[in-house]
Amino acid sequence: MIPKQYKNHVPNNVTSYIDGEFVSPEGAVALPIIYPGNGEQVSELFEADFQQVDDAVSAAKQSLDKGVWSNTSTAEKQKVFQNICALTAENLDELAALETINTGQTLSYSRLAQLPRVMASFKFYSEWIAQATEISAMQDSSILRYATREPLGPVGLISSSNAPTALASTKIAAALAFGNSCVVKTSENTPLALARFMQILTEAGVPDGVVNLVNGTGPVTGMALSSHPQLRGISFTGGTATAKMITAETCKTLKRVELELGGKSANIIMPSCDLDLALDSALVAIYSNNGQQCFAGSRIILHRDIANQFMENFVQRAQTIRLGDPFDLTTENGPLASAGHIARLQSYVDIAFEDGAELLTGGKRPEHLQRGYYFEPTAVIAKSNSSRVCQEEIFGPFATFLVVDSLDEAIDIANDSIYGLVSYIWSNNHREIMHASHSIKAGLVMANTPLTSLDLRMPFGGFKESGIGREGAMGARSFYTEEKTVAIALANPILPKLGGHKGE
Repeated sequence: MIPKQYKNHVPNNVTSYIDGEFVSPEGAVALPIIYPGNGEQVSELFEADFQQVDDAVSAAKQSLDKGVWSNTSTAEKQKVFQNICALTAENLDELAALETINTGQTLSYSRLAQLPRVMASFKFYSEWIAQATEISAMQDSSILRYATREPLGPVGLISSSNAPTALASTKIAAALAFGNSCVVKTSENTPLALARFMQILTEAGVPDGVVNLVNGTGPVTGMALSSHPQLRGISFTGGTATAKMITAETCKTLKRVELELGGKSANIIMPSCDLDLALDSALVAIYSNNGQQCFAGSRIILHRDIANQFMENFVQRAQTIRLGDPFDLTTENGPLASAGHIARLQSYVDIAFEDGAELLTGGKRPEHLQRGYYFEPTAVIAKSNSSRVCQEEIFGPFATFLVVDSLDEAIDIANDSIYGLVSYIWSNNHREIMHASHSIKAGLVMANTPLTSLDLRMPFGGFKESGIGREGAMGARSFYTEEKTVAIALANPILPKLGGHKGE
């Protein structure tokens, strides 16, 4: 059950937030908002159709055209960003509770890992915009050229259900840092904390119409955003299949896209590493947030010399992970985000058996937690990397083990994937680390550490079907701005006299 002090924060319904206020839901389709801990409805969401999305885009475009934010000074933007950080900190307990009620992730994870990213993003961009510079160049002392940047335009920002507010806020901070107005959407299953955050943005001083929220399903609200002719870009975090549909729509109006997508991250563990630390990391990489993260280390590739002992230790630890009430501070994993996740996990257990995999642990709903969307931490040994459980993103607490005889074999397996977001290498041999980090085809290679945070000074994104573009300051500057070069003559240019010759 949701504790009473947190349940009081849940609104009866969630509507779109347009031009600084929640709008009337007249005629809108109502969708249930479910608490994953018991499967019961706690609120309802009113879906934004094309007309309401158009209203949100129009509000964003008008605010951009009027310059109410885009023409704001850097110092004023910094002040607003600082207000956002202060108000988020002040309301952190409420936001974390709403996030937990929606996602099922533990309250401690929401409070300590996810929601602090909101403040970190706005703090970073507040500092970064005061220090960023552009380039200039001289040509033979006759022409001065310099680059300037203008906001890309109204942009659509779409975040996924595993970290709806943290992901959306990172996109909002980047979009606002470069003067854009935007329309935001997250999963229809997880709108509560983000809707509350909209009010915080307004209270902090973000002008009406600069950040707008629309709620609804991908086929309705998401497609209305992707196809809207007045949006100049779409930044999307989510599944690869959805991204392909979004991209197909954006091509029709030549929108810019930034896509941070799925992964099937390889976690290579060599005999020379600190095996206790590698074990701790492997469990964190696949089971934190129930494996519902794009960088989950779901393919654990073990050198044969340490494979059996490592798997034995891994299984023992996985079987003692505390599943239960996400509001209990001793719980390590709560429920999955939706009933669909449970069905998906169970289907992949069946697929693993069909492909000849051996089940090491898990594979079912826990007997004492039949209410709600709970699933045991699961691990299998696959017969080969060609198995579907090694090739397809499962997005849950499902680890797949593969055993190899060399680092080169491990790297080949790591690269044998349509994905290329994150990869991990564990070794105390610096030559192995350098060889792996330069050979693995992934946007981020982690050596002797799990991925516990992102540095916004550095690019983050994927190779192959794990994405297009990069998040982080430099990637955001490229995505959220139009770059313009200005050339000023410092001396009169010498030009041919076309048409200046008299006929003979």
